[in-house]
Amino acid sequence: MSDDKNRFIKITLVRSIIGTKKSHRATIRGLGLKRLNSSSILLDTPETRGMIHKVNYLLKCD
Repeated sequence: MSDDKNRFIKITLVRSIIGTKKSHRATIRGLGLKRLNSSSILLDTPETRGMIHKVNYLLKCD
């Protein structure tokens, strides 16, 4: 086993979701973000990476 199971990503919503596609707003909610400048710490999985890639223009990753 490797140490990959304990890796996390911190994301922050830095742009407004007003005017974005409905599926992008749903993805933001799925990532656990509710309002501007809210942050979420998530497990680093391929599923999470795909969601982040879909709405990367709205997010900042730390």
